Amino acid sequence: MSDQYDDIKHLTRPQYDDFPPMSMSDRAAQFSPFAALVGYDAAVDETARLTDSRAELSEDEIEALNEGLNRLLDMLGEQPEVRVTYFIPDERKSGGRYADKVGTVRIYDSYFNELVFTDDVRIAVADMYAVEILGNNDDKNRGKSF
Repeated sequence: MSDQYDDIKHLTRPQYDDFPPMSMSDRAAQFSPFAALVGYDAAVDETARLTDSRAELSEDEIEALNEGLNRLLDMLGEQPEVRVTYFIPDERKSGGRYADKVGTVRIYDSYFNELVFTDDVRIAVADMYAVEILGNNDDKNRGKSF
């Protein structure tokens, strides 16, 4: 069977003195897909990512949080284990997420109004939602959430 390119298949590619041969990676780049909207997929993914809104605490919840923080501050010498639920603002869009931190509080930094844990994690009091004292020698307060 005769092919329509039989007359040129045996020829080699032309070589020019003033144009060196292109590397294989540069030749392949010529045929790579063109992305007209660079970053569009990332923007769509970011918009689709869900965040929680910061809950406004009621007066009773604020009072319970203050009571728990005061009890924790009174017990700092005993270094009780606590669980703190707090809000982490999102860096890219409005809202954020709630997280729990379980650990031992080392100090209360009154200058920055933060609890400092033994692993140097800092949580601002303004971001706290709940405080639960876990490791307490006083049985009436064991596991009590504030």
